[in-house]
Amino acid sequence: MDISKSRPELMDLLNLRNVGYFRKNYLYQAMVSGYVEMTHPETPKSKNQKYRLTTKGLELKPTLEQTP
Repeated sequence: MDISKSRPELMDLLNLRNVGYFRKNYLYQAMVSGYVEMTHPETPKSKNQKYRLTTKGLELKPTLEQTP
């Protein structure tokens, strides 16, 4: 099952409003660490760009869901 979300959807889930802050401190860090990947890596600025968890991210997800 491929669940991908757009940047605004991710920001809304995290209750964040500053795009630059989100990209630098959340999205970029998750991508560099290998937890998140682009659905359209060949066109990173596409209006249709979405992000999804990698295998590494999916392995981490249950641990994060248990955190209070």
